[in-house]
Amino acid sequence: MSTVVHAPSPAADTRAAVTPPRRRRPWRGVRVSLWFAGPALALYLFVSVWPALRGAFFAFTDWDGISSGFRFVGFDNFARVLQDPLALASLVNTFVLAAVVMVLQNAIGLALALALNTRLKTSGALRVAFFAPVVLTPLVAGYIWSYLLAPDGGVNSVFRAIGLGAFAQDWLGDPKFALGSICVAILWQFSGYSMVIYMAGLKGIPSELIEAAVVDGAGPWTRFRSIVFPLINGAFVINLLLTLIGGLGQFDQVFAMTQGGPGTSTVTISLVIYKNGFQLGDYPFATALAVLLSLVVGVLALLQYRLTSRQVQR
Repeated sequence: MSTVVHAPSPAADTRAAVTPPRRRRPWRGVRVSLWFAGPALALYLFVSVWPALRGAFFAFTDWDGISSGFRFVGFDNFARVLQDPLALASLVNTFVLAAVVMVLQNAIGLALALALNTRLKTSGALRVAFFAPVVLTPLVAGYIWSYLLAPDGGVNSVFRAIGLGAFAQDWLGDPKFALGSICVAILWQFSGYSMVIYMAGLKGIPSELIEAAVVDGAGPWTRFRSIVFPLINGAFVINLLLTLIGGLGQFDQVFAMTQGGPGTSTVTISLVIYKNGFQLGDYPFATALAVLLSLVVGVLALLQYRLTSRQVQR
């Protein structure tokens, strides 16, 4: 009995050779990443997004913050905000404070970063000294400055001790100086924060570029304008965004130093939200003002980011 062995056909070998490999699913890696990001995303949605949406919803109601019943009132709460003198005064003060802090904090932070980005032996100690106030909470820093700027505080005592008593003022009790005094406290605390961000950008500039510019005869201003500033554009945009958002949402220093006084000279939007929501119990008004503040911060931050990005790219 003979056994017949069939040789494989050439066509079968050809089909096996040209069979394409199984394609890798493009979403496979994304699904694996979602398993790791899912818990953090769920926590963020529960802690931040859901309360924000719920608060925005109650801005269109007359909910008193205690009872379970409420009714829709449309845009009545927003109309009250736009007609309230205190809210309008806080809007002006908030914009002034945010503009002053944004400009001066970036200027001081950049100047400190340029000055300390050297090989001086004391540069490390000076960096720590300028950054140290950032470690304090804004509320503590505000109370410290409220004591320093009191009528018999440290600032006026120094002026009187050196024969400049005419410069002693009621810094927090005079409407002409109160808002500026708060800006000084904010700049003292957070200029070091901007300095650190700018120094991180300066460390990324190749030293060869600066040396080549010096060899070509470029002066300090020319080197800064043509080389340094374009290469730290990322740090510049980030600092502008942080200072703008921080200034528009300012609450701690104002609450600790003046609580909005004297009169309405230093009241900010965040302080009005706090007083109406937690002291007066007017939750619809407070939530409507909070929604408006969020919209203003979002729009201004987006416009500022686009404008500065385009300007830097040019």
